[in-house]
Amino acid sequence: MIAARTIAQEIGDSLGAAVVPQETHDHIPTIWVAKDRVHGLLRFLKEEVDQPYKMLYDLSAIDERMRGHRDGQPASDFTVVYHLLSLDRNEYVRIKVALAEDRLSLPTISDIWPAANWYEREVWDMFGIVFDGHPHLQRILMPKSWVGHPLRKEHPARATEMGPYQLPPAKELAEQEALRFRPEEWGMRRERDGSDFLFLNLGPQHPGTHGVLRIAVQLDGEEIVDAIPEIGFHHRGAEKMGERQSWHTYIPYTDRVDYLGGVMNNLAYLTAVEMLAGIKVPPRAQVIRVMLAELFRIISHLVWYGTFAQDLGQMSPVFFTFNDRERAFGIIEAITGARMHPGWFRIGGVAADLPKGWESMFRDFIKYLPPRLIEYDRTMMRNGIFKARTKGIGALTVGEAIEWGMTGPNLRACGLEWDFRKRQPYSGYEQFQFDIPTAQSGDCYGRAQVRVEEMRQSLRIIEQCLKNMPEGPYKSDHPLATPPVKDRTMHDIETLITHFLSVTWGPVMPVGEVLGAIEGTKGNNGYYLISDGSTVSYRTRIRTPSFAHIQTLPLLSRGLMIPDLVVNLGSLDFVLADVDR
Repeated sequence: MIAARTIAQEIGDSLGAAVVPQETHDHIPTIWVAKDRVHGLLRFLKEEVDQPYKMLYDLSAIDERMRGHRDGQPASDFTVVYHLLSLDRNEYVRIKVALAEDRLSLPTISDIWPAANWYEREVWDMFGIVFDGHPHLQRILMPKSWVGHPLRKEHPARATEMGPYQLPPAKELAEQEALRFRPEEWGMRRERDGSDFLFLNLGPQHPGTHGVLRIAVQLDGEEIVDAIPEIGFHHRGAEKMGERQSWHTYIPYTDRVDYLGGVMNNLAYLTAVEMLAGIKVPPRAQVIRVMLAELFRIISHLVWYGTFAQDLGQMSPVFFTFNDRERAFGIIEAITGARMHPGWFRIGGVAADLPKGWESMFRDFIKYLPPRLIEYDRTMMRNGIFKARTKGIGALTVGEAIEWGMTGPNLRACGLEWDFRKRQPYSGYEQFQFDIPTAQSGDCYGRAQVRVEEMRQSLRIIEQCLKNMPEGPYKSDHPLATPPVKDRTMHDIETLITHFLSVTWGPVMPVGEVLGAIEGTKGNNGYYLISDGSTVSYRTRIRTPSFAHIQTLPLLSRGLMIPDLVVNLGSLDFVLADVDR
């Protein structure tokens, strides 16, 4: 808290009486500032303070108009929220700006952080807040023809609240015309020195995009001059759904964000929920969570490993890595009853205790996988063609990676030893011994090196879970733990009613707001939650690593060839549901 007071004091000294502090459950320094002062303050925090806040961690907004509990906060119809991260201080700062409904505009900060470009487009798309001076403020997740701003409270949350969808021929033609790429809209020229540029659509149905992603590529011969990623085809309203489901019933929805991360997504969400509720998770439940989260890290990395090799032209590895993945899924299925999307973590712990025989399954897997990884090193990482296609391609410096909001393996590949499991431990990770793999090149090969070594480190963590699994309950007895433990459900009518309400309606969370973040499979995954004292979240904001990473694609690919663009895509290890939510 000393550091928190220090940055709040520095902000106060800089802006004087123009700031209003706010207390939050997560104890992140939270400062309200006037809209005409926010641009200068953010530049001050990035460039002028000691140990500056170099990373724009997230940028989002809140529709405050239906919120009942805002004690001590400035009057606001809409609030724009900036989360900054200082890696030197190892702390966040949260800056808020209050906006009136008839004056929804702010100056862009894309001149301070290039990563702000997409975040500001998303806020305009979802809330209708204009960022003056933005280079290309248009929809990013919704179709261009969409009417309204979906995260406003008056916008319907369910398809049953809208009329039936129809696509007559005229509308279909209009929608297709809206998708036409026009270079001039992006400040791109069609020709140079008497020669025409070629504009190529890569995707939205292309094996190298690993899903519905479109990249409009500007080519001079075979050289990439620029690339414009177009996202949103996979958008499913994950944040909107978080504001209609109960705190408990939203857990399975988190699985579908990074759909290769399984219970890892539950852990990110529950880290925030349990901080809001003040729930202390029992040691056994913490270790079970860590064990399954690290198994899903391996599962996710195995998918990346095989498909990345396939992107480079190697056909066999994907069959081997997917076979290894099936072995891991056998363990997941035996414990949770499901495979890719278990939705098995609960508020306060996990759904059930470990079944008999779980130790032998993990022992067999820990023994099985290391020799396989050695074989993959020989066939892929040491392969001459693999090296030629990845070394020196898509290289970033540490400074560039931070500037664009990179986290996880993509940041560590630049040489920075930063892992949220070590720097901001959660779920008892501080009790485990493991190394943080890094590379120095910052290129596609370096990103591969980090992920391969991470699988070995995850095996180390799982082995420690196996050897040191605590005894005790698998769920907290806190009254907000959900579903509540059933020991006294049938004791009397009062406990039965309490249990019934807690299961059907879900817990009523205390008023407040929190940011909970973890080291996910692809980087930092954070949930910014606001409770208005209800059984549902007032605002659910999902900060995903893939959204930040895919925005770097033009920077990584300029001056390269189309095959290099595919390699860059594979090396970033993104998931489109993680991008689009």
